[in-house]
Amino acid sequence: MAYETIDYQEQAGVATIALNRPERLNSFNTQMHAELRSALERVGSDPALRCLLLTGRGRGFCAGQDLADRTVAPGDASPDLGASIEAHYNPLVRRLRALPKPVVCAVNGVAAGAGANVALACDVVIAGRSAKFIQPFCKLGLVPDSGGTWILPRLVGRARATGLALLGTTLSAEQAADWGLIWQVVDDDQLESTARELADGLATQPTFGFGLIKQALDASGGNTLDAQLDLERDLQRRAGASEDYGEGVRAFLDKRAPVFKGR
Repeated sequence: MAYETIDYQEQAGVATIALNRPERLNSFNTQMHAELRSALERVGSDPALRCLLLTGRGRGFCAGQDLADRTVAPGDASPDLGASIEAHYNPLVRRLRALPKPVVCAVNGVAAGAGANVALACDVVIAGRSAKFIQPFCKLGLVPDSGGTWILPRLVGRARATGLALLGTTLSAEQAADWGLIWQVVDDDQLESTARELADGLATQPTFGFGLIKQALDASGGNTLDAQLDLERDLQRRAGASEDYGEGVRAFLDKRAPVFKGR
């Protein structure tokens, strides 16, 4: 499909999705959700694409939901926000988490609400120094969605997650990195090149194994130690049967650089 609210590119095994409604700080509307769904299905189904890079155009990554897309006039019935979440946000976060290949997010400028939580649902988050992370749901009497109540406490702990959710405090990129919310902060003019270099590198690595790593880490929060040990055994069995593992061992013994295929 032709995309209007996102930019989509493929290069050297990396798919790049850039949110592209800069006049609305890349806030989500129904059309953007449909286009993201199409693009992510394309990335997930193409074995030649071995890494996803997600970013935003303009001066912000994403300001969350475009409130103009579901305005409520006085006297009108309230919109069913649960239906919106079930139809759009939950599938988006599930697709990002379940994608069996690494997802790099480059956060430029503000990442607020669902925009922040979609970014944090990615595997490796790099932010420009001017980036800001905000959970503004409390200002509207709402609950952090798009996985926010699951992701935040796992990244920064219950106390800090609660403070962010109840106070709606603006978190700078540097503080987000200090708290362990994101992976790295770079100067704004280095963000694009740093994220691209990282994505390009990941796309040449044993990406089949990366998908298994993601699966193991996501399961660990709800598993007992015994269950996690069993899962590690099962996933390692699959990893050990992969072409990438065989290539890695042969390359090590041959004292050469491996050529991984992601399978």
